[in-house]
Amino acid sequence: MPVWTLYGLKRGVATNPWPQGHETMQHGVQGMPRFHPERCTEGCRICADVCLPGAIRITETKNGERLSLDYGKCVACQMCTEFCPHDAMEKSEDWAFAVSKRADLVWDEALASLPARELTQKIHSAFGRSLHIRHVDAGSCNGCESELQALNNPYYNLHRLGIFFTPSPRFADLLLVTGTVTYAMKDALLETYNAMPEPRWVMAMGTCAVSGGAVGGGYACGWGVEGILPVDIYVPGCPPNPAAMIQALLLFLNRATQLVQGGHFAK
Repeated sequence: MPVWTLYGLKRGVATNPWPQGHETMQHGVQGMPRFHPERCTEGCRICADVCLPGAIRITETKNGERLSLDYGKCVACQMCTEFCPHDAMEKSEDWAFAVSKRADLVWDEALASLPARELTQKIHSAFGRSLHIRHVDAGSCNGCESELQALNNPYYNLHRLGIFFTPSPRFADLLLVTGTVTYAMKDALLETYNAMPEPRWVMAMGTCAVSGGAVGGGYACGWGVEGILPVDIYVPGCPPNPAAMIQALLLFLNRATQLVQGGHFAK
């Protein structure tokens, strides 16, 4: 008998039961920084200066300078939380950042209400409780791919949720894209999408796919999937952890609630 079989019999079930009967899968996991604009002081731009991917910027408004925060560009490096002298940027465990609208990843100071479900029952009725995914690496560093591989291990066990990866786009419902979409991969990505049967949907997985990340607009790559394919779900993170990926897939299937709206996390 293989040693892993003996190990499994000894340890019992290894799969985490989330989302059934559990509020969250991740505790003590570092997530996106939380923004507290009321703690900012006039003229301070330290967090914007140290933000490598340009997720934090200072913009000019009618009322003067204003800090702009785009979680779709954030790589969760935590530099802003370490350098901010006023704790306006605070470390958090906010990891479930999947949204159906790109604008919901940009901080909106006027918005304070909790988000509602964005996906329609049409998607749920189309797939029921099953979903087949075709993944395309369109120029990733393989960080997202490492996390994707973990979805099929015994702990996360994606198959228990009726979600499967397929090698052929002709059997896929959802196109999951990682990477900045390099010029060399753009045509291949379009060919994959065109080979998928209708109805078909697209998920941008990882900050590079959402916005181009820290290397967006370079000599060999673009600014992510948007503008090339119609994106239905955006999942930032560098990379997003497997639980965030599962939450995004469940959000797509209308089996989870969107927790972020206008850059505000619901918890």
